[in-house]
Amino acid sequence: MSEGRSTLFFRHYFRLRLLVLRLYLSRQAASLGHYLLEQSVMLLAGWIPTLLGIGIRSLLYRLILRMDGWAAIERGVRLRFASLIRLGHGVYLDENVYLHACPNGIEIGAGTLVMHGAVLHVYNFRRIPHSGIKIGRHSLIGEYTVIRGQGGVSIGDRVYTSPFTQIIAVNHVFDDPTRSFVEQGITAQGIVIEDDVWLGASAIITDGVRIGRGAVVAAGAVVTTDVPAHTVVAGVPARPVRTIDGAARNRATW
Repeated sequence: MSEGRSTLFFRHYFRLRLLVLRLYLSRQAASLGHYLLEQSVMLLAGWIPTLLGIGIRSLLYRLILRMDGWAAIERGVRLRFASLIRLGHGVYLDENVYLHACPNGIEIGAGTLVMHGAVLHVYNFRRIPHSGIKIGRHSLIGEYTVIRGQGGVSIGDRVYTSPFTQIIAVNHVFDDPTRSFVEQGITAQGIVIEDDVWLGASAIITDGVRIGRGAVVAAGAVVTTDVPAHTVVAGVPARPVRTIDGAARNRATW
């Protein structure tokens, strides 16, 4: 290889590496400064076990995220775009929770518990203006729940998700049989879950759905349309099976 070609090759190589580095950083933190600070704080304190670690993180993590009062963060919690995360007083993040805020951020209300292995990912690399995840007060995000907030997810107070629930505020378009779905874009209408809703294990909530106050989604149900308040839905796709009206019933009947 001639000297000129060699120089051109290395310029192209380093330019490509720089572009990859910029892409990586753009998906990890709001800026290079935020990235360095957030990674340094988590490297320093993210691994410390027991109450000692929780106490240290409740102090040091104020440098990288917004915390109203005190929050308990277990070891092994992964945070990305931490500067766009807000935790209310009494929030608990269990081990191996993953919060990836992106613009426009994640907000978790006071007293809410996010259990082991849950993933809250705004995933807004398309700069959708109404993206984000907002969870109200005294809710419970169950083990290995996945919440994808490209279209915006709003969860009310005292909402419980059981293990392996999926709340996915995005959908691929696949109308044109001559083109791959990856070329046809997405829809991201958003999901609203009102107060006092219970989502059963492995329930799936799809984009564009609103679940009314006090509703119950049975285990394994796939919700593709709005759920009225105080209604139990079940099945694939989910359909109403009864109204919660205060009448005593044998639970086995629904």
